[in-house]
Amino acid sequence: MASSRKPRPGKRTAVALSGGVDSVVLLHRLRERPGVSAVHVHHGLSPNADAWARFCRKLCRQWKVPLAVRKVKVTRSGKGLEAAAREARYAVLWKERADVIALAHNLEDQAETVLMNLLRGAGLRGASGMQPVSRFGDKQLVRPLLGVSRQEILRYAKHHRLEWIEDESNADESLTRNFVRLRLGPLIETRFPQWHRSLARAARLFARKEAHAETLLRSYLKAKGLRAPSEAKLVEMLKQLTAGGARTRLEHDGLALRVYRGKILQEPETRAFAPRPWQGERRLPLPELGGELRFRPGEGIDSSWMKKNRFEIRLRSGGERLQLHPRRPRRTLKNLFQEAGVPSWARERLPLLYCGSDLVWAPGLGVDVRYRGRGWMPEWKIRDRPRFS
Repeated sequence: MASSRKPRPGKRTAVALSGGVDSVVLLHRLRERPGVSAVHVHHGLSPNADAWARFCRKLCRQWKVPLAVRKVKVTRSGKGLEAAAREARYAVLWKERADVIALAHNLEDQAETVLMNLLRGAGLRGASGMQPVSRFGDKQLVRPLLGVSRQEILRYAKHHRLEWIEDESNADESLTRNFVRLRLGPLIETRFPQWHRSLARAARLFARKEAHAETLLRSYLKAKGLRAPSEAKLVEMLKQLTAGGARTRLEHDGLALRVYRGKILQEPETRAFAPRPWQGERRLPLPELGGELRFRPGEGIDSSWMKKNRFEIRLRSGGERLQLHPRRPRRTLKNLFQEAGVPSWARERLPLLYCGSDLVWAPGLGVDVRYRGRGWMPEWKIRDRPRFS
């Protein structure tokens, strides 16, 4: 029977033992490793729960594996009984004194998980399904049978004459996973016989993409000089960033991140800004806006306007218009910024150059045709970000 990565020898490994065939096979395969123990979570939801605990005790005595039986009280939540039981089970495993927690999820479990996540509208992380190896607090969570089918597991159990118990709740189609397993799965199989393996393979591909996204986000934060987030926060950040919501906003170590047209962008600073005169300086620092205005000689603002007129840097107030081409009409900044791909939340913190009440120049757009000529071309340089010119 093929399998995924096994726990490393020498570490304390606790096998989550339900008594079902999957967990019995997993414990059988690991039972002779140094430091292996078992933990059985007694949910108390079935009239047979006590009998299952007795079965696990007998099995572990026979195999000389230390066993801990943990009783929990499952409180129904808005997510349903399945989710409540799962949360109670993982709360127990979280507290176990072990370096590694081994779970007996198999190939079909993985495919069913991916399918349910996709049907619920999950993003990249949900499509990645369960991971063969992941962090679980200060422990490692491993699933050695994740690439092994139920058929292979049953064949192994029968070959080694193993005994196991059947959970009667597995026939309850009111539970989502059972509905997928008993109703939806067989229907899909009539057209796609290998759907379990196909979805499991897709999950591995999505997992690699997610790992790549994690690396990119870590690199981005490091380049900004920010502290590395915890594993849990990184996962949550990726979940929100990849959801693609127009209002997605994340804060980390004093930095705000936004998503716009599939790109992660830094939100501009929000310090108060007062209008600032421009009197021909080549550089005009604007720390309140997080950057600096630079003026280089060339085609831009006709220098003749500088002799008799007063120029001023202001923020957008609404209703501004700009004419960028002599044969095209004057248009609103809103429309021009939209076409240029400048997100709405960034537009409010961009410096605009005025001559009296006339808007002369806007970052990322250019100079109004009335003021264009040989002279100075403004350029907005943002700290650690691409420039608009």
